[in-house]
Amino acid sequence: MVAMPYDFRLTLALFEPDIAANAGAMLRTCACLGAEAALIEPAGFSIDDSRFRRAAMDYLPAVHLVRHASWAAFEGWLGDGESRLVLLTTKGATPLWDFRFEVGDVLLVGRESAGVPPHVAARAQAAVKIPMRPPMRSLNVSVSAGIALAEATRQLTARVASPA
Repeated sequence: MVAMPYDFRLTLALFEPDIAANAGAMLRTCACLGAEAALIEPAGFSIDDSRFRRAAMDYLPAVHLVRHASWAAFEGWLGDGESRLVLLTTKGATPLWDFRFEVGDVLLVGRESAGVPPHVAARAQAAVKIPMRPPMRSLNVSVSAGIALAEATRQLTARVASPA
């Protein structure tokens, strides 16, 4: 994987993704921004799915991807607080622009069709939303992931470039 100018060790976690093209686009975004990825099974498609491969293009080899057989397996991988779990959700309490990202954050997105269940949302240390103008309800999950990863990268780059 080609390193970004700064190593932020950000991870994008996809909870039981159900749309192959969205998952592929998110992994492509991870490759471009230097984030790692975690795929929490079961997924609604195979990673051999042509729609997944088409959206990811030839970027998959550039992504450090860890696949987890279940939410429990992901929780075991996440550990006990070394990395902060940040849920991207329309129900989030904190607007994305007001949230202070940290090195090592794991950004979690839910399924396009249903988000995440309550027990998964409860595990997150923060719930962040992307502000939208009314009456709009939500963005595509891959667009949301891209916006959040870009904002986290922007914040962390600014802090490294001009430390407080």
